[in-house]
Amino acid sequence: PCPALTPLPSAPLQDIRNTVGNIPMEWYQDFPHIGYNLEGKRIYKPIRNKDELDMFLEKMENPDYWRTVQDKMTGADIKLTDEQVDLVHRLQKGQFGDVHFNPYEPAVDFFTHEVMIHPVTNRPADKRSFIPSLIEKEKVSKLVHAIKMGWIKPRKPKDDTPTYYDLWAHEDPNSILGRHKMHVPAPKMKLPGHEESYNPPPEYLLSEEEKLAWEQQEPAERKLNFVPQQYRCLRAVPAYSRFIHERFERCLDLYLCPRQRKMRVNVDPEDLIPKLPKPRDLQPFPTTQALVYRGHTSLVRCLSISPSGQWLVSGSDDCTVRFWEVCTARCMKTLPVGGVVKSVAWNPNPTICLVAICVEQSVLLVNPCLGDKLLYGATDQLLESYVAPEEERVQPVQWVMATMEEHSKGVRLVIQHSKAVKQVTWHGKGDYFASVVSDNSNMQVLIHQTSKRWSQNPFRKSKGLVQCVLFHPIRPYFFVATQRYVRVYNLLKQELTKKLMTNCKWVSSMAIHPGGDNIICGSYDSKLAWFDLDLSTRPYQLLRACGVTLGGTPGRLEGGSQSPALTCLLHHSDLLQNPLLVPVKVLKGHVLTLDLGVLDVLFHPTQPWVFSSGADGTVRLYT
Repeated sequence: PCPALTPLPSAPLQDIRNTVGNIPMEWYQDFPHIGYNLEGKRIYKPIRNKDELDMFLEKMENPDYWRTVQDKMTGADIKLTDEQVDLVHRLQKGQFGDVHFNPYEPAVDFFTHEVMIHPVTNRPADKRSFIPSLIEKEKVSKLVHAIKMGWIKPRKPKDDTPTYYDLWAHEDPNSILGRHKMHVPAPKMKLPGHEESYNPPPEYLLSEEEKLAWEQQEPAERKLNFVPQQYRCLRAVPAYSRFIHERFERCLDLYLCPRQRKMRVNVDPEDLIPKLPKPRDLQPFPTTQALVYRGHTSLVRCLSISPSGQWLVSGSDDCTVRFWEVCTARCMKTLPVGGVVKSVAWNPNPTICLVAICVEQSVLLVNPCLGDKLLYGATDQLLESYVAPEEERVQPVQWVMATMEEHSKGVRLVIQHSKAVKQVTWHGKGDYFASVVSDNSNMQVLIHQTSKRWSQNPFRKSKGLVQCVLFHPIRPYFFVATQRYVRVYNLLKQELTKKLMTNCKWVSSMAIHPGGDNIICGSYDSKLAWFDLDLSTRPYQLLRACGVTLGGTPGRLEGGSQSPALTCLLHHSDLLQNPLLVPVKVLKGHVLTLDLGVLDVLFHPTQPWVFSSGADGTVRLYT
């Protein structure tokens, strides 16, 4: 056969039908495919990456652009045929889609106008067409009952009479602009006095010297802005030359002077004063000086009392420590220590009779041998039962046994430090005690164990100049007061628990409540910071004092100021209101010596008594 007449193989027609089914195409709006075919494969949308410029060019260049539409099922562009364009035009004009349909064909009369002999349907009427409905009867009865009970109210007839509003109904008749709620009336002018009269009394008339002085004054400094003049009668009074000027200034005052409405708060002055309890309701507390303990020749810096409350120890600058019987003010024992005593602390354990004394660079552990012989004998046996370890351990201090002469005076152990010791305090169990050294290194605070004669440095680096330390009376907490902060450490976890901000320039002393939830810090800048440990790390109250040394008794927290008059502050706790610091009594007795008054304050452990030591070399008991 001729090759020109050989038929070409027909190209396979592409099946462009979308087999996704009758589903909303909006589901695949954000996906690259339009659906899935019968084999489960994705049917991808045609690539449409034309921007606005490409579409505009196509609109201008493509002659068939106006008859091209997009098929939502396949996403492809379809060119409409002439028949489809005609169909669209007919539908837009409201004509029928079929060209060959004739809407004006003659109508076929299916039902003729002639009456038939037999009816179209001869079905008998329903029974419900002539019997009343029971369901409707029940509904009507319910509506009638609801109207009788008032549950359904019939509509009110509309009132067509027009309503008018009175704009001036709420106006205050006494006010010119009463309808303006925030109107502030202008201040009235000062009424004229005798000096403005046409015939003033002679004392209101100015002399020649006064007129000259008035003319030389500045207008703002003049007491009167005119000169009083006298006329024989009212007819002789000329026109006032400053009339227009004063009226203009008055208008400026009314127009430009700002006026402000201030809401007045009616407050009873007595409500602003805190309601303090009466002092007689807070008794018992110390009121009078009962005993004076005399014997020291220089200022008494520190005090401490035995757990039983029978014995008192005092340290002085006369290089002695004296032991007193509380009830008789009798000096039971005098211990010369060869240096200024900075701090004394009696062991709080009632089964141990031991006193720690800070003297220069040493801490002396003294058995005063007072009271029960079995008690202080057992204390000596406890100290002598120590067995030295085989290997000597490196310690920051040296534990030295007392010599025979010192032992006869009551000294049992001497803990020698590298620098001067300024404070010592015991743990509540009575085995551990802490000392504070005057140093800038990390060796400022040392904790010692009496039974094992072992000392350790709890801190690796210094956090500031340490002023004083305290053990928590109940929990394993250790308080370290630097110049401006009080850090609370957990001894079991060996970590910093919280940091208290004192808001003071230089902390001088610190005391803790026996319950352990309140702390008071005194400072050299005459401030008293009271902390509630359960509340915040900032002071619950910050009071002005005059340099403070503090102590505590169960249920109350009291303090004394470093002044000749000892002020007792009672912490009054009430479960129904916030705690208060109520000053109840000013205790006087000490004499001002070397510009110093009270140096230390101490409370009796069981009685409401106060001990105070002063620069006059005496210790006083107030009961």
